[in-house]
Amino acid sequence: MIIKKPYSQLTNRDLDILNILWNSENALTASAIAASQDGLTINTVQAELRKLLKMDLIKIADIVYSGTVLCRSYLPTVSSKEFALAQFADEFRQLQSEISTTSLVATLLEQETDDSKRTQEIEKLEELLQNYKNSPKK
Repeated sequence: MIIKKPYSQLTNRDLDILNILWNSENALTASAIAASQDGLTINTVQAELRKLLKMDLIKIADIVYSGTVLCRSYLPTVSSKEFALAQFADEFRQLQSEISTTSLVATLLEQETDDSKRTQEIEKLEELLQNYKNSPKK
């Protein structure tokens, strides 16, 4: 899943909450999120959760009991990998007039220190490029 919207307006607090959700194996309530990190208050977490819900970065997973009170539990709708790739793609779109796709790919390949992994990546890229060449034009 590729995220089309840029999320550059996210704050560090938004990212803190997303990271807490990404690192949890289960859906979390606002109170569980607030308790998982020093400096987070329930009011801040609830405000941030509303914002993340509007942006479709999280969803309500379930209504659960927290003690005797019913509350919502939340899950991320995108993985941390998908999110990071979307952020990277957004940054690249903004720099595309200065950096070519070819130079970006070459630089990324140069960063790979394992020759066998670099060779595997090049083979995957060759296959991807061939598929692009053979696909009908849109």
